[in-house]
Amino acid sequence: MTSEGSEAGRYALPAGSRIGKRLTYAAATHWLAICCAVIGSYVGLAVAPAVLLKLGFVRSAALIYRLYWPVCHQFAYRSWFLFGAQFSYAADEFMLATGIDPYTAAGRLASKNFAGDAVLGYKLALCERDIAIYGGMLLASLAYAAWRSTGREVVPLHWLGYGLLGVAPIAFDGVSQLLSQPPFDLFGLALRESTPLLRSLTGALFGIASIWMAYPHLDVWMQVVREDLEELTGA
Repeated sequence: MTSEGSEAGRYALPAGSRIGKRLTYAAATHWLAICCAVIGSYVGLAVAPAVLLKLGFVRSAALIYRLYWPVCHQFAYRSWFLFGAQFSYAADEFMLATGIDPYTAAGRLASKNFAGDAVLGYKLALCERDIAIYGGMLLASLAYAAWRSTGREVVPLHWLGYGLLGVAPIAFDGVSQLLSQPPFDLFGLALRESTPLLRSLTGALFGIASIWMAYPHLDVWMQVVREDLEELTGA
């Protein structure tokens, strides 16, 4: 065997390794489309239970609610509704309509389990703030893809900007609400319930800022992965 053949044999990749590297290369090439698809599916699936309940598919809707149960409180008085009298119900409106007190432990659990009815409508599987977070992430991802397609560079959001624009508003709105209500009302703060507008605004800012800070760095990393694989495989 010639030295050239020996070198070729030394760096030949096993079939399984080649497949893995091709998949990695494909993921590094299409990472943005993958992110858009995953985030879009996550948001879309959260909307699905309301549509399914409207169509009468109760068990399918219940399964999706259960899937999102660990990642969101799902309180009905902090969620969006479809196909009902209103798109959302404040805590006092919800209590008047259902008889469920949202400021008791039992009431919060009942609110979490309340999916809606033909009059009030049917809630989404994620709360108002979470829908805004992931909806903002999806819109920012699509905007990033559109801007990137022009060949222009996206400058990442500085971490200070991320803290001021993305983290501070949602932290203030969420924490001030949390510390004014039982069982965390230990500081004598007046009862405060945020609004759908504030939850949506702060959630969207957090989602958009997160994408703005992360994607430019991720883009660079994926380029490095592609270049390393091209060098390794001689592609």
